This record gives sequence, C-alpha cells and structure tokens, in this order.
Amino acid sequence: MAALVGLRACFSALQLSSPGLLHSSYKLCAVPFTRRNFAAEAKAKKTYARDKPHVNIGTIGHVDHGKTTLTAAITKVLAEAGGARYKKYEDIDNAPEEKARGITINASHVEYTTANRHYAHTDCPGHADYVKNMITGTAQLDGCILVVAATDGQMPQTREHLLLARQIGVEHVVVFVNKADAVEDKEMLELVELEIRELLTEFGYDGENTPVVIGSALCALENKQPDLGVNAVLKLLEIVDEYVPLPKRELEKPFLLPIEGVYSIPGRGTVVTGTLERGVIKKGDDCEFVGHNRAFKSVVTGK
Repeated sequence: MAALVGLRACFSALQLSSPGLLHSSYKLCAVPFTRRNFAAEAKAKKTYARDKPHVNIGTIGHVDHGKTTLTAAITKVLAEAGGARYKKYEDIDNAPEEKARGITINASHVEYTTANRHYAHTDCPGHADYVKNMITGTAQLDGCILVVAATDGQMPQTREHLLLARQIGVEHVVVFVNKADAVEDKEMLELVELEIRELLTEFGYDGENTPVVIGSALCALENKQPDLGVNAVLKLLEIVDEYVPLPKRELEKPFLLPIEGVYSIPGRGTVVTGTLERGVIKKGDDCEFVGHNRAFKSVVTGK
C-alpha cells in the first residue's frame, strides 16, 4: 500500500547495493531535513489499515511534567477501544540510560487511532541536556500537546520547547495541565492556565483560544478519579481531532525522500532512513539515490 507523504516511517527495507556511496560527507539532497532516531520507531511500528487520515502529533514540555506518562495513558485508554496497543511507561523510555535516569533522552514513537484519525505520536525529551533530540522529534509534527504540571506551572523547558516548536513551524498547540490530582487549590489551576495562555501569546500563538485540558495522566493509568483521568484523556483526544487540522499531502508530485541517516543492520546490510516529503512509494517501486555527482538505482524490497 502506498505510504502517504509526511508519514514519518522507517524505510529499513531499502537496502543499498552500494553501501559506500552514502557517506556522511556526501551532499545527498538540497532539501532541508533533520536527523531522527528511527531505532525505537522501527521497533514500535505495526501494520495498520490506512483507512483514516494520518496526522503527526507529539508531547513537549519540561522534564518530569508527565509527557511520557501521558503518552502511555493515551495508548492505555485507546487500547480499551481497540485503537492502540498499550505501551507502558517503561516500554516508551526503553533505552538503558533512560531507565537508569528515569527521563526521556531520545524521541520515542507510538501509534494510535481515534474515531477520526490515525496518529503517529512522538514523545519528546524534556531535559535541558537533550534539546537537540527534542528539535529532532518536533520537526515533523503537524501539531503538539504542551504538557504542563499543575504543581509547577511553566518552567524553563516549557518556554524553550514552545519557542522551538514555534520556530520550527508547529502552528497548532493543545495544552494538557497534568498532575491536577496533586493540587487541591482550584485557584492554582486557574493561575497555571492563565500563565500558559500568556506564554502562548508571547510566542505568537492564539493564547486566548488555545484549548486547555486539565487532568492527570497518572490517574488515567491507574483508573482513578475518572474526571481527571480517563475522561480527561478522551477529552484531550477529541480536542486534538478538532483543533489540529489535517495537513496537506503532496501525493501527486514525484516521490522525494531526503536521506537522513545511514545504518548498518546485522543480517540486512546498509540501510537508509528518511522523511517522505512528497509523492507515494510502495514495495517493488524503483528508486534513484542521488549522491555527490553520482546516482544509482535500487528497488523497495519491503514496507
């Protein structure tokens, strides 16, 4: 089945016949692109029926504000309706260094389906030391969920992530005020919401009309306080469906995939990865790889 343009998929099946050609010093494509970590994404991928429009979404925000917990909660809630495969927190932060430090380092990827759409969800790292990985994660997003802990309000990476998302070109943001179960004072929740709306306006978003959902991802995972847990997550997904518009896909234009990475995979050989910019591609198609003053052709052997 043809892959829609903009669908950020790992083309691990594109095995090269001339591995030496794609060296990091070669200028592979003039189209700007960002480097991505496809290892976790490839492992998480599963085949789905492409009968719904595809949207790339992600979670951004300060470290420990609950981005990965919310990602896990979304998969859990939707798994009960058959729209996702539940991924536990530890399965999303699955790198050894992530488990050891208890934080997200590389952008992680999950998939799920709502009533109206199929989503590829990127969970971006919030720690200041991994801003580069956060930029990598947000570069392909059609919209994002800004996660803000009600216990803290806006923090340094809240501002930094939102500014970077704006600069990268992410135009649609939905806010999830997390950890609301840990705040007894309703005025505190109102203050956090007001603070975030002012921040959105400061960075050029429509802060006054940006949707804000108050809830608790942990409650959703533990099936506690439905209004803050499961119901809040469902409300968030409904708002994302409505607020983030469907991106325009250039399906009629010739296929173009800028090469972003070259890997040596045991048992397969040299593998290239990239982001599909336009057109469609399917198993058996001929592809031309253009390097520095050189080019060669190969065939898509998988999907």
